[in-house]
Amino acid sequence: MGNTSRDTSIRERQDSALFAKLDCSDTSYSVVRGVRQAIGALSEAAGHQIPAEINRHIKDVSLTNATDGSRVSFPCPLKEAEAIVALKAVEASAVAAIADIRFGAKERKIEVNLERAECFLFSAYLATIGGLWKQDPEVKSKLKDTDLFQAQSILYRRLAANLYATKIPGQYFHIHGSLEASTTLNMIGLEAFRPDLTDYQECIKTIESHVEKYSTTELEEMNARKHQAGVSVLKWEEFQQTSHGETLLSLPPWQVDKLEDSSPPAPFSTRSSASGLPQILSGIRVLELCRIVAGPAMGRTLAEYGAQVMKITSPNLSDVPFFQVDGNTGKHTCDLDLKTPSGQKTFEELIQTADVILDGYRPGSLERLGYGPQQIVEMVKGRGRGIVYVSEDCFGFQGEWAARRGWQQIADCVTGVAWAQGQFMGLDEPVVPPFPMSDYGTGCMGAIAALTGLYRRATEGGSWVGRTSLCQYDVFLLQLGLYDKDIQERIRQEHDEAFFQLRHSDSVDEVGKRALNSMKRVHPELFKEEFMQKAWSRAYKEDITWCRSPVSVEGVRVGFERASRPNGFDQPTWENWEVELEVVDG
Repeated sequence: MGNTSRDTSIRERQDSALFAKLDCSDTSYSVVRGVRQAIGALSEAAGHQIPAEINRHIKDVSLTNATDGSRVSFPCPLKEAEAIVALKAVEASAVAAIADIRFGAKERKIEVNLERAECFLFSAYLATIGGLWKQDPEVKSKLKDTDLFQAQSILYRRLAANLYATKIPGQYFHIHGSLEASTTLNMIGLEAFRPDLTDYQECIKTIESHVEKYSTTELEEMNARKHQAGVSVLKWEEFQQTSHGETLLSLPPWQVDKLEDSSPPAPFSTRSSASGLPQILSGIRVLELCRIVAGPAMGRTLAEYGAQVMKITSPNLSDVPFFQVDGNTGKHTCDLDLKTPSGQKTFEELIQTADVILDGYRPGSLERLGYGPQQIVEMVKGRGRGIVYVSEDCFGFQGEWAARRGWQQIADCVTGVAWAQGQFMGLDEPVVPPFPMSDYGTGCMGAIAALTGLYRRATEGGSWVGRTSLCQYDVFLLQLGLYDKDIQERIRQEHDEAFFQLRHSDSVDEVGKRALNSMKRVHPELFKEEFMQKAWSRAYKEDITWCRSPVSVEGVRVGFERASRPNGFDQPTWENWEVELEVVDG
């Protein structure tokens, strides 16, 4: 059931605990060794943000792996696998701590699987609907069209979110039309629609020729006037010297702070789970106000631990259709317009019995609608228990750039991740790395913040606010350092030449496609069926496959209760949530 049974290959090759004594005579690098270093760095960076009872479990986490753990899977110079396993170890420890206070303290076997954690970082690229992957041209017919402004479906408009050279040699700017595209295209002097432009290279050439008319300074000014999400591409050392970089370097990767302390402790309910083993978040209600990847990854993780997660999206805002296949697993989804009286009334009724609010919008966006952290606390102050509010965004809630719009590519470009990727590929130019890995890492940090807030609400009382951002994840990742030159050379030798022919202006779709093709050849172990779960989706009317959790905690079930659905499928109510036994038993 769920993730409680372990694969034979994994069980036979189980590694010792993350903090087991290393063989000091072996100085060769391995991902397993890097994980131990990463979790030490994470514990130091997070500090008191990890409560003592959660921190106590970290030393008991074991890393399991189907291979010897010596090879780097991603064609990247940064320690993405090490970073996510370290984060999943903290997440697993939070699960164990909640299990102790909910079901009774005991020694628990806690495991994080290396390959499944790596799969988590590109899970949208592993998910399928009706047997089709994200890259399959035919998949569009199986999805709900939530690309309201054709910013994804029309290639020319899609490339309005891309990295281009500027007027100044050696300087680059990532324009980003978000999910609307027209404003950014008009800003650089182009038409919103060009039906005559359908060729990939011609689209890039046309758009880049207009971006190259301006310097990064001019583009920043235009960007600010038009309220767009673009950014100048910086190297890591340059970002550290900015005012905003200095601010983020002074912060932990995530923060959980008390909003009010008048509410008494709120013990977890005694509600049973749908399976024989209990789930730590059964009975917990979560309102997810998020789109795309990072925010939905927070909610998806909480759903995997048994929470009722209701994803709320406006019918007037776009979302990426395919990302919903994976990101909406385990949830209910409903449309609510929070700018209308009827939408506000329904939402405020849902808030009254909610335990967690997930906010994936720019700082202040929900506050302007009346639903910021302090405003939510006021709404529920008479009910006898506090609430947990977790926000994730691009730049973080403090610092000079906190109010700027942004996405994964923007964070990767401004912090130095893109320059590191390009230089690793032998280029003197930045390249956005494959897959939305910063999104998934940030989603994991947000889930840790939510679990921490729920733990503290249960043990200390009060209401809590958690905050994290894409840039904070990238700062943690960059502080782990690059792989040594010999490791980078080994990665370059292993992977397909086609991947290293990419250039700065190649789209994230093209980068991801070439990386995926190479990884299927070099690391077929990541594409095993045993790492995936399959079930029928009554909403999509197709079989869906998704990645299993890398986390296993003895005595509790980790897994979903229902298959995915597109946005807006369900009614906005906490009543009559179905439990799909095919999913629970899968």
